[in-house]
Amino acid sequence: MAIPELLRELLLAVGPSGHEEAAARVWRRAAGGFAEVHGDSLGTSYARVRAGTGAPTLAVIGHIDEIGFQITHIEENGLLAFSTLGGFAAEVLAGQRVLVAGSAGLVPGVVGRREAGHQRRGERPKLEHADLHLDIGAATRAEAAARVGPGDAGVWRGDPLELEQGRFVSRALDNRLGAYVALESARRVAEAGDASLDLVAVASVQEELGHHGARTAAFALDPLVALAIDVTWTTDVPGSDPRRAGRVELGSGAAITRGPVVNPRVEELLVEAAEAEGIAYCVEVYSGATHTDADAVHVARGGVPTGVVSIPIRYMHSPCELACLDDLEAVIALVVAFARRLSPGTSFLR
Repeated sequence: MAIPELLRELLLAVGPSGHEEAAARVWRRAAGGFAEVHGDSLGTSYARVRAGTGAPTLAVIGHIDEIGFQITHIEENGLLAFSTLGGFAAEVLAGQRVLVAGSAGLVPGVVGRREAGHQRRGERPKLEHADLHLDIGAATRAEAAARVGPGDAGVWRGDPLELEQGRFVSRALDNRLGAYVALESARRVAEAGDASLDLVAVASVQEELGHHGARTAAFALDPLVALAIDVTWTTDVPGSDPRRAGRVELGSGAAITRGPVVNPRVEELLVEAAEAEGIAYCVEVYSGATHTDADAVHVARGGVPTGVVSIPIRYMHSPCELACLDDLEAVIALVVAFARRLSPGTSFLR
């Protein structure tokens, strides 16, 4: 099973939080073939599939930004200081190859670390982000400044790689997968042509910085109901604990969230759709924030009934996030089944 070409293109686009333009262009171009497409001043993209005049809206939101970094200073020797965009450990970043989106195009480089000097046997100080720098091979400040500058952003390299049994690895699965699901679900709903609600696929921006794009999108759309599509941690690797939030494994299908952020009727309808259509799913439980765009969407305006459906992945916030194409397909199928079951009179009152 091969990675869909559109998904591959999205994964290869450089689009860290606040700098999502390249990925958004790919998404909007694909959406233009079947939907009404527009964007907003934050950079969030919208693709509306209309069901009829005056139909209420189902918003399907997947954030398109990825974690990354931003240059803050160029040293006299050409090395670059940086700050992070989103949260990830310094240990994961050290030694990685990177791409910086400079004014003249993408600039390759590596992440170097401060020399620790002489250490006693057994000593291993904790690595901090302040111990790291970027090296693009420049010998002087002027040479580096000709290619990149303060404020330029970038990402680590981690091109898509297909593994066995439909499993694949890439950077930016968090959350190009969600943005892809939103768009592909909208395409299939448009193709079927039998939905009673407008479906608006949303590729939101700046989720890793605080759900900014989803917050403004939910206000602008004022939907009857919304789904946040994201990725979630699997519990099938060493150190993971299903007692934290439930058992989630590669191949377990769509992860449906239960918890106070999620509207109970939305969750019930998702489960009903999965069981009726024979779609594989598992249940994930969050007793507080879901750490997805749902956290902002469900309290927009007077409150938006919101659900969360996630794709299980391993090694989140790393260059080698790992997922399964069967799970991706299960999430798409579930969103489509959910959308086709809704009617303008569906009630989500509690």
